[in-house]
Amino acid sequence: MNMKLIKNAVLVIAVALTVGVSTIFAGGKALKVGDTLPDLSTFGLVGKMPDALKGQVVLLDFWASWCGPCQQSFPVMEELHQKYSTKGLVILAINVDESAAAMKGFLQDHPVKFSILHDATKKLVSTANIGSMPTSLVIGRDGKVVSIHKGFHGQETANQYMAEVEKLLAGTVASK
Repeated sequence: MNMKLIKNAVLVIAVALTVGVSTIFAGGKALKVGDTLPDLSTFGLVGKMPDALKGQVVLLDFWASWCGPCQQSFPVMEELHQKYSTKGLVILAINVDESAAAMKGFLQDHPVKFSILHDATKKLVSTANIGSMPTSLVIGRDGKVVSIHKGFHGQETANQYMAEVEKLLAGTVASK
């Protein structure tokens, strides 16, 4: 078989896979800074929703069991939860795995006390047009997106989370 034909076939397959994977996580109008967080109860998320998000600072994290940076972000989010949950921070992690078993396996290895919900239908992740894992949104007490973090970059992202959460809890940052 012609090598050029094989290379072209491989390229076509690679593009098709890339498009296919990205459509799993994309589809809606991307949430952006300044947008109001939609009502999460309308997305059919599986799990226990926190009692109240209104008036709270929320760190909304989209993650998957196969995501290496997600493994690094969970201890940081758990530390934030331990430090600030009594001061008005709610951490809500939305899992996008196909199976609940994969999610549960991850959580056995990375136990946390903050809220975990499963977006089994991909309705929320698609509506929000989340294109990479992890993606975290920091939401002010007014329900508006203050910042968006794509990926987790170790201590740099941890420091950003800490600074943003502290400012929002102190009321020194208004949503844009």
